[in-house]
Parts: sequence; structure tokens; C-alpha cells
Amino acid sequence: MHSFPMRLWQKAKKLGTWDPQDIDFSQDREDWRSLSPDERETLLHLSSLFLAGEESVTLDLLPLLQTVASEGRLEEEMYLTSFLWEEAKHVELFRRFIDEVAQESGDLSRFFSDSYRKLFDQELPRALRRLGSDSSPVAQAEASVTYNLIVEGVMAETGYYSYHSVLTRHGIMPGMQDAVRLVKRDESRHLAYGVYLLSRLVAENGDEVWRAIQARMNSLLFVALGIIQEYFGRYDPMPFGLKIGDFTGYAMSQYQARIGRIERSRGASVSDLFRSSPEEGH
Repeated sequence: MHSFPMRLWQKAKKLGTWDPQDIDFSQDREDWRSLSPDERETLLHLSSLFLAGEESVTLDLLPLLQTVASEGRLEEEMYLTSFLWEEAKHVELFRRFIDEVAQESGDLSRFFSDSYRKLFDQELPRALRRLGSDSSPVAQAEASVTYNLIVEGVMAETGYYSYHSVLTRHGIMPGMQDAVRLVKRDESRHLAYGVYLLSRLVAENGDEVWRAIQARMNSLLFVALGIIQEYFGRYDPMPFGLKIGDFTGYAMSQYQARIGRIERSRGASVSDLFRSSPEEGH
């Protein structure tokens, strides 16, 4: 049991056992009160998108786990059990932050733009739930692209990178700084598995799957970038000196690195894939 999914499983056991209830938000509450109304609104906006996004993937992830299990891929199933648990922890973390730091109990739906709703209310559940009736390699690839590469790789990772950068650059909210660092570490393992899964599907099934991955990415990348544009469109000027180019540039660089890694699996042997990887959730 030394496969890539098992290496991720070993890391999940060691690094994923943090508790959202242990995060100390006492200084965060003080810092929140010192922010301007626009700064609070910006961070509440991002936090609300994270909360709703983590809720969506927690609700929609199970069909992927069931598909992998039905194929008898025990080691991948073992690792995927940690996915669901970790996504649920992220939901708890952002709910706590919004309740205890932002102290916001109102309707947060004002933050959900058209592109955001399209991705999380339509594309994500449709792609994952399709696996219940169609577990073909193409369907699995399209589900993994939607969840791993777009929702986690483009949206969540870019958002967490920017969120953490704002907090550290301004020296505020040490509790949330620690929490986002832990979330990012969890998500890096999820992304690493997504790249592994898509690479395996390409190696096993050839260019039909590769073409499906490319088409799905091209379709959803515009939706993901639309979410970023709609986020920035709400603020003028943008608090904390945030720049849209930093968001989109980081998102595209991460996407290009991962899609390049998946492309290298074309014609490769499955046994040769991922003997080692720089992306294992360190």
C-alpha cells in the first residue's frame, strides 16, 4: 500500500485532524471592529462564498466516492473518505467565523452572483450526480474537472490565497490566518488527488477522456473567471488594495501547471504515474 492515494491518506491522517472549534478568534473579533465598513463587507463577501462553496461540495461529493468504491479501488476510496470529512470541517469553520467574528445573521445570498450560482447550483451538482447513472470515464473526468480543477483549483485555491494574503499583509485576524493555512493544506491534498484521478483516467482511456477534460475546462473557466469579475465589480475602490489581475493571474498559473501535468499522462503507463509529486498537501 504505497500508491499515491495511500500517501495522501497517510498525510490526511496526520495533517487533517485539526478542529475548527480550537481556532482562537478573540483577536479576530477585535480586528473586525477596527475595519472600515467596506473592508468588513469585502471579507464577509469572501467568507460567504467560501461557506456556500464548502457546503455545496460537502453535499455533492458522495457520488464520486461511490463511483470509485464501485470499481473496487480500495486505496482511493480510503483517501476519499477524508475528503468529505475535511469539507465538512471547512463548512464549520466559516460558519463559526461569520457567526462569531462578523456576527452576521442575515441573508448572505446578496453575495451570490449569476456566475457563482451557475457553477455551484447547476454545474457542480449536475456533474457529480450524473455519476449515479453514468460512471463512464468521460463522466468521471467531467465531474473531477468541475470539482477538483474548477471549484477547488481555480476558485477555492485562488480565494484562499488572496484571503490569506490580505490578512497577513495587514497583520490582522491571527485566528483566521491559522485557519486558512490549515484549509489550504487540506485543499492541496484534494487537488493532488484530482490531478491524479484525471491523469489515471487519461492514461487508462486515451484521448477521448483528454478531449473531454479540455472541453469541460474551456467551458467552465469562463464561468470561474466571471465569478472573479463579478466580485470585483461590487466595489469601487476595492478595499485592501486588491487587484483583479492578482486573482486571475494566480488562478491561471495554477490551472496551467495542473493541466500540463495531466497532459503528460497521455500514452503513459498508469504504474508510472505519480511515483512522487510536489503536490501532496505538505
